[in-house]
Order: sequence, then C-alpha cells, then structure tokens
Amino acid sequence: MAKKRRRRDRHRAHVQGDGQVRTATATRTSGPSRSRAEKKDLARQRREELLQRQQRSRHIRRLMLATGVGAVAALLLFQATKPKEQTTPTSSPSPSASASGQLPGMLTSDAPWPANAAEAQARSDADGLPPAGDALQVDANLRIFVRGEPVAVPKDIGIDGTTNTSLQTRDSTGTMHVGSQTPFDFTLGEFFDVWGVRLTDTCVGGYCASSNETLQAFVDGNEVPGNPRDVPLNDKAVIVLTFGTPDQLPSPIPSTFDFTSTTP
Repeated sequence: MAKKRRRRDRHRAHVQGDGQVRTATATRTSGPSRSRAEKKDLARQRREELLQRQQRSRHIRRLMLATGVGAVAALLLFQATKPKEQTTPTSSPSPSASASGQLPGMLTSDAPWPANAAEAQARSDADGLPPAGDALQVDANLRIFVRGEPVAVPKDIGIDGTTNTSLQTRDSTGTMHVGSQTPFDFTLGEFFDVWGVRLTDTCVGGYCASSNETLQAFVDGNEVPGNPRDVPLNDKAVIVLTFGTPDQLPSPIPSTFDFTSTTP
C-alpha cells in the first residue's frame, strides 16, 4: 500500500509540473504575433513611405532650383531693360561738353577770332573756375599759327565792361593773365573756353585735323603730346599752338617771350 501511494504522488507531481510547463509555454505564445503576410504588408508600407519621402525631397529640390533660375533670369532681364541712369548736370561741364563747343557763345569759325567777351563770365562759371582775385597771379604767353600764319590773340578776352574773369588778356601780346581768388590749376583748354573759341584734341576754331593736317602744342619750344586742352598755364610759360602740315610749322618754334613788355 505504501508503494502504491508513492507512485500516485510521483504521478501527481509529474502531471502538476507538466501543467506548469504548458502554462508557461502558453503564456509566452499568448502575446501578439504577426503572420508572414502581415510582415510582408508592413514591409511594403515602409517601402512606400520611404519612396514618398524621396519623391517629396526630389520635388522640393526641383522647385528650389526652378525658383533660383527664375530669379536669376528676372534679374538679368531687369538689368537689360531698365533705362540708363541720367547724369545730373553740375556747375562744371564735362570736358566733352566744353571741348565740343556746347558752352554759350562758342566760336567754331575760321581765324581771326574776336575777344568774344559778352558771355565770358557764363562760360567761366560753367567751367567751375574761381572768381578773379589776387591770391594767384600767373602770366603765360600764347602764340597761335594756322597753316604757318600767326593768328592774333586779342585784347580783353575775359573782360566785359566791369566784369573780369580769372582768365583774361590785357593787351594784344598774347599774354594770358591769371588772377584768381583761390589757388587753381588752370589749363589752356579753360582759357579757350573763357575766350569762347573751340579747342579740342583735334580742332581749334573751325580747323580740324585730317590725314595731312594736325593740331600740335609746344611749351618753351618742346612738343607736348596728348590733348592740347590739358597744357597747364604755368608762370612765364611760352605756349605755341599750331595747325597744319609738318612743313607749315614755324621754324624755329618760339620758346621765349619778354614778359616785361606786357600790360601789368
């Protein structure tokens, strides 16, 4: 009897242990699980989401590129079609304006030329020259030759009644008198502007350079290259302006002058 009870106890323990194992197994497998089809569907959804994100990124990049290209094209079109800015005139004309005879009363005729002083002050103001005065006193002599013949530089250039400009002539010796209230670097071109006779890099009055005739400037007997308008009016300088062929140049080129003979 004792043996039978022991066998029943072992059987009961075995059944009880087996039940515990099965209960644990059931507990592990009772959680959520996915079938193979569900896993495939989930993977497909993830691929589609990734593909959609990539497509959105490409679309944004294309949009940004198109916007940038459009902005550049619009800027170029604006630059090409906008009207050119107009330069506001100032009190002093550009060199091209004074040199081309656009100042009031400019003479573009053949020599001889009168003093032409009626609008001298207006031309001086248009060039931005300082008023007449005693702060700067300079005398320079001017000789003009056209096709080998001397041309007179008349008296009273820059003087009209009681009006005196800072550039003038007081006699007929060709002496250019500079008298200015302030220091200023005066040039031959500005003297011709006050005189009212056209002077450019190729023309004087009604004479313009051609294939065999040229306009030349000399200072103290030495040729000065470049634009004759830029020749400075230095004290006691002897300036010679010639127009014609090379064989019509004066010989020798005047290089001295007696400034004591001029009207003070």
